[in-house]
Amino acid sequence: MSIPAAITAPEQHDLVEITQIAAWGRHGVLAAEQEIGQAFTVDLGLHLSTATAARTDDLTATVNYAEAAALALEAIQGRPHQLIETLAEQIAQAVLALSPRLRAVTVTVHKPAAPVGLPVGDVRVRITRQADPVEAVLAVGTNLGDRVAHLERVLELLDAADGVHVTWTGPVVETDPVGGPAQGAYLNSVIGLRTTRSPEGLLELAHALEQDAYRERGVRWGARTLDVDVITWGTLQQNDDTLTLPHPRAHERAFVLAPWSAARPTATLPGYGSIAALLDRAADRDGVRPGPEIPGYGRS
Repeated sequence: MSIPAAITAPEQHDLVEITQIAAWGRHGVLAAEQEIGQAFTVDLGLHLSTATAARTDDLTATVNYAEAAALALEAIQGRPHQLIETLAEQIAQAVLALSPRLRAVTVTVHKPAAPVGLPVGDVRVRITRQADPVEAVLAVGTNLGDRVAHLERVLELLDAADGVHVTWTGPVVETDPVGGPAQGAYLNSVIGLRTTRSPEGLLELAHALEQDAYRERGVRWGARTLDVDVITWGTLQQNDDTLTLPHPRAHERAFVLAPWSAARPTATLPGYGSIAALLDRAADRDGVRPGPEIPGYGRS
């Protein structure tokens, strides 16, 4: 089967720009530049998904622009560097550390009075730096059609997906359905990732995996060919109708906790604590039993 374009396509981040952050600095190779100084200007480009912030009008769902600008200003006015390349790198790393939501930052440092010996309008250095990948966990489940094939296909697609790398997988368990109408047993597992995708971008990928399995959303908690849930994205905690993190029911679902605990016995769920302890308290733990061995699952 071919790989859908929605799986392999890079995530398109939004761009927030803060321009003309101006201050006096003492960066340069010449002694006079570090003694007297000159005017510098910095432009910032913040690459992130603004979807949650736009939907919720919540400041915590985006990056604080004032803090980003203040970091650039502090760097301009701070310890002198010989090269504006070094100044740009310092600013990029400081801004990236502001929020895990930032997936990349572009920094442009302008030095219009640079002593190049020729009449020029500006000297500038522009760099783009990517954020480190984030650890994330997906839960997968299926109880319609060829259940084994559905789970095999998930790993095949994740291996081809842009911006994700599978680092571990839980074993497959068979579970009784929880809630919803009468239906057949599920095969469930969890998948650990390192991802450069935003939370929203990872959710889009989860939906693309479900669409590849022809998932139909009819009855809530009804039978399905494939269910893919984003359980965690780093340590991020957010409460949103579209994407709540951690997943709002993961802490009480043994079909998530059991394969997770088997693969990562010391793991924790942000805001809830030990996965093993949560599993001990899960009401549905007696409905979980070993499932079939599927290549690629149970890889810790």
